[in-house]
Amino acid sequence: MTTGTGLDAQFMYGQETTWGTLVTADHANEFNDESLKLDPTFLEPTGLRVGTKYKRAARVTISRKSVSGDVTMEHSTRTMGLLWKHALASSATATQISTSTAYEQVHVPGDHRGLGLTVQVGRPEPSTGTVRPFTFAGCKITSWEFSLSDNAIPTLKLTFDGRSEDTATALAAPAYAAGAAVFSFASATLKLGGTATTASGKTTVSGNTAVATIINDLSIAGAAPLAADRYGIGNSGLKAEQLENDTPTITGSLGAEFSKTELYDVFSSNTTKALVLTLTGADAGSGNLETLEFILPAIKLKAASPNVGGPDIVSMSTDFEAYSDEVNPVIQVRIISKDTTL
Repeated sequence: MTTGTGLDAQFMYGQETTWGTLVTADHANEFNDESLKLDPTFLEPTGLRVGTKYKRAARVTISRKSVSGDVTMEHSTRTMGLLWKHALASSATATQISTSTAYEQVHVPGDHRGLGLTVQVGRPEPSTGTVRPFTFAGCKITSWEFSLSDNAIPTLKLTFDGRSEDTATALAAPAYAAGAAVFSFASATLKLGGTATTASGKTTVSGNTAVATIINDLSIAGAAPLAADRYGIGNSGLKAEQLENDTPTITGSLGAEFSKTELYDVFSSNTTKALVLTLTGADAGSGNLETLEFILPAIKLKAASPNVGGPDIVSMSTDFEAYSDEVNPVIQVRIISKDTTL
């Protein structure tokens, strides 16, 4: 039974074999909101014509087409691997842990060239109840932000840049992963310090300690600047593949109670620290818990401002940035789930 409202909406995507060429969207995720849209560039007439003071419709043309927008979702314990692959341009695969039903994915930054997603949003039309499909080709994730706050479900916001929009492709039938849950602030741990090492393609940190400071919220964000305006003759107003054209960044922030030793002194002394954020869920098999883990081997605190705002607890907003230590990946996102593939 349809409602004609956002309750009937759906978000799906699939990895393109050739960038910019539509494929069937075969991955479905629950989502909170989206703002994907077609961005046409209109050329407006400026020529003077006696007896006419308004621009003439016959001379208005569209010279370029592009797609942009965000999708926000609660971070699921399943079916997130393909999105992380495209967020970081990783080459990760799902590897079985021993003989259990648990599989591990290790995502580290890689090459964005050739990577593309076909993204489809099903938008319900109130007057008819019909879910109208909007399908976008050649989509790359230009930035992402993972947000974790006390008393809230962690979310992942993805920003897309795409090549084209199609409204004739049929609406794909979503198949959601069985047992997909969400992670929780209550199951999160944050550790700072220690020594990062990478062996067999996986980074670990030893000698670190859990933060003692009360931290109420945390975010980690990535941006991969792309040349998204590669229009050329013969392309019919459609862009060529977006290519990296500036330094990518990994940044973040901590909302915490004031801590001089654990946070402010690290900021003021320009100390480099490793950061490990781990969230766990249910058993994925043989005692291997569902896991979402971020490892940033070398962060620097870039701002830390403890200010008294009244009689309440003194808080501080701390910003950080991840840097290359020239040995380990700048960021590693590790997932353990029952997903046998990305």
